[in-house]
Amino acid sequence: MTIRVVVADDQELVRSGFAMILDVQPDIEVVAEAGDGAEAVEAVRRHRPDVALLDIRMPRVDGIEACRTISAAGDCRTVMLTTFDSDEYVYEALHAGASGFLLKDVRRDDLVHAVRVVARGDSLLAPSVARRLVEQYTRPAARTRRPHARLDVLTGRERETLLLLARGLSNAEIAAELVVSDHTVKTHVGNVLSKLGLRDRIQAVICAYETGLVAAGDPPPGGASRPGASPASARD
Repeated sequence: MTIRVVVADDQELVRSGFAMILDVQPDIEVVAEAGDGAEAVEAVRRHRPDVALLDIRMPRVDGIEACRTISAAGDCRTVMLTTFDSDEYVYEALHAGASGFLLKDVRRDDLVHAVRVVARGDSLLAPSVARRLVEQYTRPAARTRRPHARLDVLTGRERETLLLLARGLSNAEIAAELVVSDHTVKTHVGNVLSKLGLRDRIQAVICAYETGLVAAGDPPPGGASRPGASPASARD
């Protein structure tokens, strides 16, 4: 199946460059380009793509507001692009509904990989970005160390799964940590997302910190992702 993509950036050369990288892939088709957030929203409405790449800083309507509108309107998933490695942008983009966050100096292969990951319903966030995000914005909640009643709907094993998700483990690493099969982990992850009303693994990470299940600075379990790990940490 071909992945249909809209690319939005107010810099024409940047926008065209990303579009060219993606459009030469056999499984990806760039169906439209947009120069600002308003054009991006209209392009998504018209072409119904699977993924929208959105620059954060654009005129008229910025990428975050466009992301919020696109995410609320349908099935198109969004990946945010920016030259600014800023916690605030990451936080706002994720809460607007973004499924991924990349800097514009991303490698060609990582850009293509990100589109494929997000198109299949997964999410993409580098471990370093996740750590900065939760440490800056969830520290007060984490200090309580008393998980919120919202988590009461989870079984003990589902809560363990959420804890390991929040610390950056892949499904395979969670399976090794819990000594269960990959299929069992996928079931637990699906139950966690469904019971808590979460869209994807990124929202699960945020939920774990905001409810106090995990605190910033907690030591990772064996096999957790470490500083310097590559992008696409929220993975199967």
